[in-house]
Amino acid sequence: MSASKILKEIKEKDVQYVDVRFTDTRGRLQHVTFDVDLVDEDFLNEGTMFDGSSIAGWKAINESDMLLKPDLTTAYIDPFYQQTTMFLFCDVLNPDTNEPYNRDSRSMAKKALSYVQSSGVGDQVFFGPEAEFFIFDDVRWSTQPHDTGYSYDSTELPANTGAEYSEGNMGHRPGPKGGYFPVNPVDSGQDLRGEMLGVMRDLGLQPEKHHHEVAPAQHELGLKFSDLLTMADRLQLYKYVIHNVAHAYGKSATFMAKPMFADNGSGMHVHMSIWKDGKPQFAGDQYAGLSQECLWYIGGIIKHAKAINAFANSTTNSYKRLVPGYEAPVKLAYSARNRSASIRIPHVS
Repeated sequence: MSASKILKEIKEKDVQYVDVRFTDTRGRLQHVTFDVDLVDEDFLNEGTMFDGSSIAGWKAINESDMLLKPDLTTAYIDPFYQQTTMFLFCDVLNPDTNEPYNRDSRSMAKKALSYVQSSGVGDQVFFGPEAEFFIFDDVRWSTQPHDTGYSYDSTELPANTGAEYSEGNMGHRPGPKGGYFPVNPVDSGQDLRGEMLGVMRDLGLQPEKHHHEVAPAQHELGLKFSDLLTMADRLQLYKYVIHNVAHAYGKSATFMAKPMFADNGSGMHVHMSIWKDGKPQFAGDQYAGLSQECLWYIGGIIKHAKAINAFANSTTNSYKRLVPGYEAPVKLAYSARNRSASIRIPHVS
């Protein structure tokens, strides 16, 4: 897409606002919305300034000006705004040098791919994340000094077997670890997940499947794998769609690792592969059909696992998930087909 093509699409679709979005270091999507009258070729090609000091962990107040440069290949019409709004993902640049900001995750992804290519190991890296999540009907918390605590509820929770509802309690709900994966009415989220998948399809995210997960009120949707940068953008939209569709249904979605004691938590398994000249570099004749390059790749993950955990398991709650008995990995090991290994090699033809 060129700036002129985007401006043409803005006119054809009667777009009223343009939303520019970026990801902070914690993985949260941020945005600022501009009236369409301010959007021209300079805006799209050169970008716009914003306050980097207001983003947690970024710039100091005395160096707050930063540049958002739209990626013109990522123009979408937002499915949730009342006014017709186009949004674009942005790279974050230092305005004085026009160099990528070293805490911008999108720029980090580009650097990582360039490193793989320059090393000669491969020319493309594919990722396929599977992010699990919970959907609750009611979520409350308090951090007041005299009143600290939290509560959440879902009609699917086993605790509601004796609850009184105005329409009656039908009793159809999964028990502990019983959500994988009976049909409705035990699975109460079929239509909700279908709506999420439909929105993702309309956005071109190439969704594959959806299903109930192991714990009550826990779910998963799948996207087809893609290259690193495309998949990273799509995963941000995946979370965005799930949060907003759940909100439209009067519910709250969370990707928190372990909201529920004594039941499975939510992880994000990531399928990974490196390709070169159109051929998969991870396929071979070693253990479980892997190549020597793949075994070295696995060795690198194991060697750097503690550093990876700073991002892959970045909260105290993350480690409440990593306990025996709930399918989460507790051993730093690789294994064919074994879902309790931190690095799992799926069985394929």
